[in-house]
Amino acid sequence: MGRLHVLDHPLIQHKLSLMRDKNTGSKEFRELLEEIAMLMAYEVTRDFPLKEIEIETPITTMKTKVLTGRKVGVIPILRAGLGMVDGILNLIPAARVGHIGLYRDPETLEPVEYYCKLPTDAQDRELIVIDPMLATGGSASAAITFLKQRDCTDIKLACLIAAPEGVRRMRKDHPDVDIFVAALDERLNEHGYIVPGLGDAGDRLFGTK
Repeated sequence: MGRLHVLDHPLIQHKLSLMRDKNTGSKEFRELLEEIAMLMAYEVTRDFPLKEIEIETPITTMKTKVLTGRKVGVIPILRAGLGMVDGILNLIPAARVGHIGLYRDPETLEPVEYYCKLPTDAQDRELIVIDPMLATGGSASAAITFLKQRDCTDIKLACLIAAPEGVRRMRKDHPDVDIFVAALDERLNEHGYIVPGLGDAGDRLFGTK
């Protein structure tokens, strides 16, 4: 059973508060999102397996630990997910990046797929799906369904802010997937936006309306 992890580190909470402020411009918003993504990646990777090896320091030989197990894939949901990629790559520079393009139909609020490009060995990697906002959960659920249809089984979801409705949707559709969020907000409004949220993450990230 996947778990919900709410990452309440003081640095994450401080930077998230700045991102929520409507007066924060696109440049600072992008920088803060990248920084939070890197801090979140530290927690998302906490259970990565290690193996013991022997090395020689300038002083002596010693036994020490290095990462083992599956390689990593980072899968942003376009377009807002792009803002989290570099922060994660700062910690895991060898990760491969795939892209899934989904948009939300403004009337049904259901996701529509328009693009997908994954690493050729995606099914052999530990995949981190990223999207700043987990609102209805439709886009994240659809993206993960697509990955599973491609025989991907090791999947985590990392989002900046989640609504309870989105968490419930993920729990229903993908109970095996761990969810990592910086904040669990109150609810969705009638337009499908998270309250209190931070507005449209894609628009604020790229300076569009």
